[in-house]
Amino acid sequence: MNKHSFLEDCAAIFTGTLLVAIGLYFLKSSSMIVGGTAGLGLLFTQFIPLSFGTMYFLVNIPFYFLAWSRLGKRFTINSIICVSLVSLMADNLHYVLQFELLNPIFSAISGGTFIGLGLLVLFRHRASLGGSNVLCLVIQDKLGISVGKTQLLFDTTILLCSLYFISLSLIAWSILGAVFINLILWMNHKPTRYTVHYK
Repeated sequence: MNKHSFLEDCAAIFTGTLLVAIGLYFLKSSSMIVGGTAGLGLLFTQFIPLSFGTMYFLVNIPFYFLAWSRLGKRFTINSIICVSLVSLMADNLHYVLQFELLNPIFSAISGGTFIGLGLLVLFRHRASLGGSNVLCLVIQDKLGISVGKTQLLFDTTILLCSLYFISLSLIAWSILGAVFINLILWMNHKPTRYTVHYK
């Protein structure tokens, strides 16, 4: 793959993080949960009086060390920027976007689609949202297993852990959102179709 220019990377990082933040806002507005470190951030806000954006940023910090050692300096710096932008946007989107009516099926499908597209954009520009994204990319590089498959496993685990806090129906809609996130990654980020060198 030819390298993207600096301006292309900047535009992609903004676009990808905006799509993810909007997707998270859809799911949060319907009281749904998500997978990965975003899901962990939402879970931890049940116990710790911090905003989702702040908690999401903090949860990702340990994974930056893995990214630095396995995927390189540039990827890690891009990921830190992406997590910071999503954290900032997620905490402030309510100032510019509010819903009077939001059907849970539409919320799950649209939220999952936005997040999946955002992640796809970031992956193709040597960035991620840290956390399980980093682990999934390392697994793909080492074992050739699609990001979508491993990300779905991590997401399902987080959703199952959320059963104690939210209703079974919301878990079902959340799983639908996770399926749409990972379908997009599964179909569009295969290691044999589109190769990205992270270092």
